[in-house]
Amino acid sequence: MIRIDTVTKRYPDGTVAVDRLTLDIPDRSITVLVGPSGCGKTTTLRMINRMVEPTEGTIRLDGVDIREQPVTTLRRSMGYVIQNAGLFQHRTVVDNIATVPRLLGWGKQKSRARAAELMERVGLDASLAKRYPYQLSGGQQQRVGVARALAADPPVLLMDEPFSAVDPVVRKGLQDELLRLQEDLGKTIVFVTHDIDEAVKLGTMVAVLRTGGRLAQYAPPAELLSAPADAFVEDFLGTDRGIRRLSFFGTGDLPLRTSPIVTLDATAEQIAAGAADAPYVLVTDSDGRPLGWGAPQELTAGRIDPARLLPHGRPFARGGESLRAALDCAVLSPTGWAVAVDEAGRAVGVVSQQAIGEAIRAAHGAHRGGAAAAADAGVAR
Repeated sequence: MIRIDTVTKRYPDGTVAVDRLTLDIPDRSITVLVGPSGCGKTTTLRMINRMVEPTEGTIRLDGVDIREQPVTTLRRSMGYVIQNAGLFQHRTVVDNIATVPRLLGWGKQKSRARAAELMERVGLDASLAKRYPYQLSGGQQQRVGVARALAADPPVLLMDEPFSAVDPVVRKGLQDELLRLQEDLGKTIVFVTHDIDEAVKLGTMVAVLRTGGRLAQYAPPAELLSAPADAFVEDFLGTDRGIRRLSFFGTGDLPLRTSPIVTLDATAEQIAAGAADAPYVLVTDSDGRPLGWGAPQELTAGRIDPARLLPHGRPFARGGESLRAALDCAVLSPTGWAVAVDEAGRAVGVVSQQAIGEAIRAAHGAHRGGAAAAADAGVAR
């Protein structure tokens, strides 16, 4: 547990970067600090490892004031990842990762063995070990930065906008990799970003800060999206926060239809039966993988031509993805129907926008009922 207790950072010119901030950062979770420029996100992060010293207040790690230990000892006990990775350009990948273990007195062989282990864990090919940072892509450099921060197995990992300098595709991959690593390692992570989508995706808890370093709201992402504390938080979350909120509702209970699914060699009777349930049928190959949508009257029984089919759009994994993903698939589909697939990519059913809308309303109703029950229980206690 990291406890930030009424912490203020005031500079000599009178500028207040952080103003009486109090936060309890849970153990083994990802806590995200998010907000507009000038809200004190990075200053708060740097006060945790004493790169910036607070003017007032205390920061405690497991109940102990961080000022009670030497600053070098404190920093070596915390991994630190920044934008553009901050790697040593004159050192190879393996030696960059081994930096902190070497500072802690580990031997070269043990340090490099640890580095090699971490390269594999963060998804870096072993062939990159002897390359230099300038020979890597931006995403690979960020992975090296994460590996270096994890090298000495610190309980706390501080991350200051680590993925903001890479393109959206690489950024998504790095976010997914961080979530996978966190599931395996269970670190206490404090993550700074200006991107609310990234905050909602990664955060166990999200702290929204106002300009001037004042806390506006501190809550789990789902609560933040469903009940913004005030107009500032609501405005910061954006006009599409309702769509983001669908990320927290699953697709396991979506009512899928299988009758509109036919194979390339479907008979006239099978095509007609599929059309009875939907305006289009989904055509799959012999292994059940979707090929596209077809209007029944335009399909040739026994030898459907894949080239004449409409694209099926991006499918979603039923139970493995959210209602947001299912709705996105339906919107992108030329027929307005989304395709659900299993882990092997085989079609397991289709669902209409209307059915997804009904599932969304049901999920909202269940959420309101659960919140009311929790409130009633609180009153009873």
